[in-house]
Amino acid sequence: MKKIEYEFVDSLQRINLIFRNEDIYTECTKNHAGFTILGEKLGPFEKGKKYKLKFFLAVPFIKNNILKVASESKCDNVDLQRFAIEERDDQKLIQRENEFFLNKIKEFHLFLEKDVIENKKPQKFLDDYKSYHTSVIDSRMLKIMRMAKSDLSVDVEKRLAVSEHFLYNSIHKNVNIWREFFLNLSRFKD
Repeated sequence: MKKIEYEFVDSLQRINLIFRNEDIYTECTKNHAGFTILGEKLGPFEKGKKYKLKFFLAVPFIKNNILKVASESKCDNVDLQRFAIEERDDQKLIQRENEFFLNKIKEFHLFLEKDVIENKKPQKFLDDYKSYHTSVIDSRMLKIMRMAKSDLSVDVEKRLAVSEHFLYNSIHKNVNIWREFFLNLSRFKD
């Protein structure tokens, strides 16, 4: 059983790694000369200008207050509240524009936590973020579990985030094995 658990977690971590290689938009908060790493030059950055960077490259600059997440890429407690309300009020799985939106929610927690530690935002914002995050995850998971009893239509399949598609496939396969086991009443097989 541990093998299945490890494979599942490993797959989710791989999906998260793919997300970390996605581009986000940032805005420079103070001038910085930049630096070169592994032959690639990052910067210079000019205060007020916007830059598109891979998420994993942007994180150190954001942590050091050189860049901040631009409004077109942000995901904060207000965005999560909207997602949570939409998921609660709609019995269908809602299709999000970013197939890695769950990974984005998971990773952007870091930025809000940083703002709270630096007293730029109140602790309540972070508490709300965590609460809405849990609500979104639980709502979508319950919808996927209900769907796992049957095959997906093309329309429904489009609504799944990458990690949700992986979850659905795992649940669907095991539900069908379990169901077939108990419905197969024949004791005498060739």
